[in-house]
Amino acid sequence: MLLKFLSALLLPGLLVVFFTRVAYNQVIGLVLTVALIAASVYKGYTDSIWLIVVDAFSLTVGFWYSNRMKQNARQKS
Repeated sequence: MLLKFLSALLLPGLLVVFFTRVAYNQVIGLVLTVALIAASVYKGYTDSIWLIVVDAFSLTVGFWYSNRMKQNARQKS
């Protein structure tokens, strides 16, 4: 159970940042990550509401970080 919470805390945020870097669009990165989480909930891998809350927190942090990266890139150029 601890491994599920640790994965839920780290992986969605990293996926948002990764998809944002690949697609060059924050919203696309967020939507792709939410789709992956929705698929895992549908398949039954997420078995408690607390995992969904931790996923949502990680998504928020990942979206904030990708926004910050995007602003830093604009300032450098």
